[in-house]
Amino acid sequence: MPSDELIRNHLTWLLQGGEAHMTSKEAISGFPLDRINEPFPNGTYSAWALLEHMRITQWDILDFITNSDYQYLQWPKEYWPAQDKQATPEDWHRTIAEFEKDQKELVRIVEDPKTDLYSPIAHGTGQTILREVLLVADHNAYHIGELAIMRQVMGTWPKDHQL
Repeated sequence: MPSDELIRNHLTWLLQGGEAHMTSKEAISGFPLDRINEPFPNGTYSAWALLEHMRITQWDILDFITNSDYQYLQWPKEYWPAQDKQATPEDWHRTIAEFEKDQKELVRIVEDPKTDLYSPIAHGTGQTILREVLLVADHNAYHIGELAIMRQVMGTWPKDHQL
């Protein structure tokens, strides 16, 4: 297998999660909708806020990769929902759907043999698609683990869930 195909396969695997850590689907599966706005013990944000942060960040990096007119977001304000925002179950499901859609688009970009993973992004400051995809995967893995621990301390895993 050529090395370029190998790195593309590894990046796809990394974006989709699994093996070394749970996937985003596993982390949110069965989360009680009546608790999506509840901050975790000694925490300042809810499961929905964390998931929305993951969605915004992943979308922002996808936008940076694909949009030559990219506009930087203000950190941290624009990377998190407003602290007083109370999500509805529809917001929860919309966040998940948009996160999954953007993740699939990143996978599509990575799997496209025409995508140059190594050249600097023209409108960036030296970033490559490879670097940005690794950043997304790393960021998502970090927060998926955080969400899993959040669920453990909140007691929101189903009774038959095994860590």
